[in-house]
Amino acid sequence: MKTYLITGGAGFIGSNLVLLARKKGIRVINLDLLTYAGNLMNLESVINNPEHIFIKGDIGDRELVKEILNRYKPDGIINLAAESHVDRSIHDPDAFIKTNIVGTFHLIDEAYSYWLNLPEKKKKDFRFLHVSTDEVYGSLEPEDPPFNEHSRYAPNSPYSASKAGSDHLVRAYNKTYGMPTIITNCSNNYGPRQFPEKLIPLMILNAVEGKPLPIYGDGMNIRDWIYVEDHCEALLLVMEKGKPGEVYNIGGRCEKTNLEIVKTICAILDKLDPDPSRVPHESLITFVKDRPGHDKRYAIDCTKIEKELGWKPSQDLETGLKKTIEWYLLNKEWVEKTRSGEYREWIRKHYGMEG
Repeated sequence: MKTYLITGGAGFIGSNLVLLARKKGIRVINLDLLTYAGNLMNLESVINNPEHIFIKGDIGDRELVKEILNRYKPDGIINLAAESHVDRSIHDPDAFIKTNIVGTFHLIDEAYSYWLNLPEKKKKDFRFLHVSTDEVYGSLEPEDPPFNEHSRYAPNSPYSASKAGSDHLVRAYNKTYGMPTIITNCSNNYGPRQFPEKLIPLMILNAVEGKPLPIYGDGMNIRDWIYVEDHCEALLLVMEKGKPGEVYNIGGRCEKTNLEIVKTICAILDKLDPDPSRVPHESLITFVKDRPGHDKRYAIDCTKIEKELGWKPSQDLETGLKKTIEWYLLNKEWVEKTRSGEYREWIRKHYGMEG
């Protein structure tokens, strides 16, 4: 049985990846510090599975990482552990530098020592996959072509700058030491188990509760959206078939303004949640002050992964959003337990309203 160490495996993308990996018969060692967005409820279906081993810990803890690698001897590492919310990085950049840059360095340096001592066959097949973001490329103008694997790095927030720094470290370990690293840069994910501060779950949950739907600025900022399970399929495919030293951009070919996303959510909820006191849900839309350094547009050209590895997304926006909304409507206990006091304070602080 193949074994992967997945870091950040209790978070949104990480937990969906863990569940998919187990479905495919992959043994998972799951290392997660369980900070605000890490949630073991995401892993309820596998938490007692002997082929899913959860370890609470920090990727920056070199001794712990070394112990895990030597004990469980993984065939590869998928690094999803990261501080990942732009707004939080603006108010607390220190945590992003510590986790995303220093933590990634400690993880990959220990992984390099482990890789060096593997038998030749395992050494050849080993992969270190670093999961990054399209935000490292900066912002696009409306007429610009989408980002590709050769786009210039131009991060505009402490979050994206910290991810850019970690990308460069991972690349350097391939170029300097020959370590079989791969980097993926992905567009905005959505789907089940996403922490409620993010745009799509925030809009879903506020709408079904009849609360305002806060949209930054004029709502014309554009993002390329991908359903999280499509992203996870791509990650496992890259681990299986990706070429060491390469970068693969993963996107949904789905550019939408924030306002379009929220209006689509409202239209779906008008059918799934037809309470007369809330329909039309679109009437709940409220525009709030824009955030500093708000990138205008992201878009991903995923031609490379489509042509070289045969991947393509299975969900379009309508089907993906419908599946997502249905999940949140059916998992109210998850929502209530996830909405901690910290979450409610976060909404008050940044949107000026109750969470």
